[in-house]
Amino acid sequence: MIPYLRPQDPFPPVSRALRSPNGLLAAGADLSPERLLDAYSRGIFPWFSEGEPILWWSPHPRMVLFPGELKVSRSLRRTVARATFETRFDTAFEAVMRECAAPRDGQAGTWIVPGMVRAYTRLHELGFAHSVESWKDGRLAGGLYGILLGRVFFGESMFSRESDASKAALVKLVERLRSLEVRVIDCQQATRHLASLGAREIPRREFAQLLAESIQYPPTGSRWPATEEEWRSSTTSR
Repeated sequence: MIPYLRPQDPFPPVSRALRSPNGLLAAGADLSPERLLDAYSRGIFPWFSEGEPILWWSPHPRMVLFPGELKVSRSLRRTVARATFETRFDTAFEAVMRECAAPRDGQAGTWIVPGMVRAYTRLHELGFAHSVESWKDGRLAGGLYGILLGRVFFGESMFSRESDASKAALVKLVERLRSLEVRVIDCQQATRHLASLGAREIPRREFAQLLAESIQYPPTGSRWPATEEEWRSSTTSR
């Protein structure tokens, strides 16, 4: 059995997460900014469908991508070098979330329910959640979003309307995270797609240690400059 949390209840230790379903830790509570930031700082994330209570997870093992291990194929490298897409940051966060929530082939529904969109958009307004967007001809062609705490980026979801659009956004995200000395990108659960990009699984205990070493808590957030030029200008003026 898992505990059902009231708004004031703390999370149980992640070591108590179930083996089956892998990582299920608790239910209930809320999606307030304070609760979400506390969850991520402990290696816990919400994942549930419409009509279900909020479910909290901390799977073992954990899929992560170390920025220095990103695999970029030759074709993707050419796409980025040719600037096939214009990369922007934090200019269309809610739109990226809604695109990620759109139905996909073989999926009956989405875990990015309206309450999640509202909660993470609030985190974006507070400077903790960020979007990386690939634009082409004035249209949002792909992107991703996630949360930055200290030197850990928690990737949530990505989408593509054109080939390599989300991958190009990931390449640009990694470039920015390297400049921030981010140590790891949390990918949560293993997929072939993530593995092809260099992500790998590590034990939950190792992931928890990474968090303890890499997250400043209580965290502070800030919005990202929208373009690479603005980013370079902001970093050189510090």
